[in-house]
Amino acid sequence: MATDRPEVTFIGTATTVLRIGGFTLLTDPNFLHRGQRAYLGHGLWSKRSTEPALGVAELPTLDAVVLSHLHGDHFDRVARRGLDPSLPIVTTREAERKLSRWGFAAAQGLPTWESYELHRGDATLRLTALPGQHGPGALDRLLPDVMGTMIDLDRAGSRQFRLYVTGDTLRRPQLAQIPERYPDIDAMLIHLGGTRIAGILLTMDAKQGADVVELVRPKLTVPIHYDDYPVFRSPLRHFVEEARRRGFVRQVRTILRGETVPLTPPA
Repeated sequence: MATDRPEVTFIGTATTVLRIGGFTLLTDPNFLHRGQRAYLGHGLWSKRSTEPALGVAELPTLDAVVLSHLHGDHFDRVARRGLDPSLPIVTTREAERKLSRWGFAAAQGLPTWESYELHRGDATLRLTALPGQHGPGALDRLLPDVMGTMIDLDRAGSRQFRLYVTGDTLRRPQLAQIPERYPDIDAMLIHLGGTRIAGILLTMDAKQGADVVELVRPKLTVPIHYDDYPVFRSPLRHFVEEARRRGFVRQVRTILRGETVPLTPPA
C-alpha cells in the first residue's frame, strides 16, 4: 500500500524494504532459508537460524538495492539468481567489481562521501556512502570493504527525511565525521548482533551500538541484524537493556521479521 510516511519492512538479517517518498529500496538481500549456510569468506560458513519473512518473488517493485558489503549473509546466492540484473545496486567499489562480473551491470560503487541519486517528479532520493569498518585493526584488511549509507529525501529542493543505515561497522573513530556532516538524522537502521568469529568482534554489540546512538543522536533507532546466525552473539534484548540504562529507550523501535513500522520518531 502506497504511503507518504517513511517506513521499513524487516525481512531478516540486514534485509529490509524501505519506502521513502514514493521510492522503494531493498537493503542487503539475504534470502537463504533456515538451515542453509552463508559463506563468510576464508573458508568460514554460518548456518541460518531463521526464515526470511519474504522471498525474492514476493518483493515489491524496486528502485534500487543498497548493499553495505559483499558477504554471504548480505548478498546471497538466492539474491544473485533472483534479483533483476538491471537493478541499480549502490555499494562499495570493491563489491561493484564483483557484481559487474556476475552480470549486475548497473551496480554503482561509491567512494566514501560520494552520492547516487534517484529522481521522480520533484523528489530526489540521495544515497551517500559513509565510513565503516568491519574488523578491528589489521584484521579489517581480510574482510570486505563496508559502507554505511545516508538516505536523504528532498522535494522541490527542501529536505524531507534523513535515514542512516550503518552497515556492518564497528564503533570506530571515523564515525564521528557522520554527525559533524549530518547533524539532523531522523532515523537510523543499526546493524547489531555482536558478530564474533574466533572470539573477535566484527559487528557492533549492545554497548558499541549504544555508543553509536549517543554519537549520532538520531531521533529514532531501529535495530536489525541481531539473531539470524549463530555468529551473532549479542541479542536484541541486550541492546534494549543498554538503551534503557542510558536513557534513550523511548527513541528505540524494535521490529519483528515480517513487520512494517514507520521511520518517523515517536511523539
